[in-house]
Amino acid sequence: MQKLLITGRIPEDGIKNLPKYFKVTYPEKVQLSNEDVLSIIEDYEIILACGIRADKNFFDKAKKLKFISNFGVGYDNVDLQCAAEHKVIVANTPTSVTEATAELAFGLMISAMRRITECDRNLRKIPDLKWGLMHNLGFTLYGKTLGIIGMGRIGKSIARRANAFKMNVLYFSRNRLDKKAESGYNAVYADKEELLKNSDVISMCIPHTKETLHFLGENEFKLLKKDAFIINTARGPVIDEKILYEYLKEKKIAGAGLDVFENEPIIPKEFFELDNVVMTPHIGTASVSARTDMGLEASQNIIDYFIHKKPRNVVNPEVLKLI
Repeated sequence: MQKLLITGRIPEDGIKNLPKYFKVTYPEKVQLSNEDVLSIIEDYEIILACGIRADKNFFDKAKKLKFISNFGVGYDNVDLQCAAEHKVIVANTPTSVTEATAELAFGLMISAMRRITECDRNLRKIPDLKWGLMHNLGFTLYGKTLGIIGMGRIGKSIARRANAFKMNVLYFSRNRLDKKAESGYNAVYADKEELLKNSDVISMCIPHTKETLHFLGENEFKLLKKDAFIINTARGPVIDEKILYEYLKEKKIAGAGLDVFENEPIIPKEFFELDNVVMTPHIGTASVSARTDMGLEASQNIIDYFIHKKPRNVVNPEVLKLI
C-alpha cells in the first residue's frame, strides 16, 4: 500500500475512507510543523497537507512524493513550479469551503457595519457607555451596493446572501458570467475602477497569486467612498495592509472586516487600536461540518486519482501530461 501522511488532526470522519486504500499516518500532534514533515516526508508518496509549506526544500526531500491534496481552497503554500519540476500533482478543496467562508464574510460585514463587535467591547469596559437615539450609529445593509471582487464559488455564495438582504450586487472577475448567471445572482458586471467607486461594501474573493498581490493598493483606495467597508476572507496579501491601516486610522473609509492578514499569524499591533475594524484569526472554514467536508473532499481527491484514475480539483493539470 502507498504511504499517506496527514499533517494535522482534522476530523476523523473526514478521512475515514483513506485507510481502505492507503497506509495512513495520522499525527499525534494537533499540527505537524514544517520541520516535523521534512524529517519524514521522504518515505511518503501522498500527503494530505494541512497548513504546511511545500517549497523547494520540501520537494527536494520528498523523493517519492506523487500527490499533494491541500486541505483548503488556497494553495499559495505550495510552490507549483517546484511541484511541476518534481512531477507532483497538487489538488485543493474548492467546494467544501464555500458556504462557511461566505457565512463568515457576511458575519464580518454585519458586525463591522452595525458596530456589533465594537458595541459589545464597549459595553464590557465602559460602565457609563452612552445609549440613545444618536449614539452607536452604524450602517444598514439594506439597499447598499456590494462589490464582489472574484465571482467564483465563494463570490457567488456571498451574492446569494446579499440578494436576501436586498443589496445591489456589482462584481469584477477574471471571467465574466453569462447573462443567465448574472440574472440568477442579480449581479451586474463592472470593471475594477467602476466597482471601487460605486460600492458601499467590497468583498475580496480572489486567490493570492503574483497577479493579485496588493490588488487593492494605494491607487485603488483613492477610489473608495469615504463610508465604504472592506471585507477580506480571501488572503491577506491581496490588500496592501499598510495602506488599509492608514485609511482606517484617518477615517478615509468607514471600516473593515478581516479574517486574513499579510503575515499571518502576525497582525500589526496598530490594528488593535482601531475601533472600526473587526478581526478574526483566519476562521473562514472553522466549523466542524466544514472541516469534516474539507477532509472528505481532500480524501476523495486522493482516492479518485489513485483508485478511480479520475483526477479532480487538480490545480496544476499540466503535470498530468508529464506522468
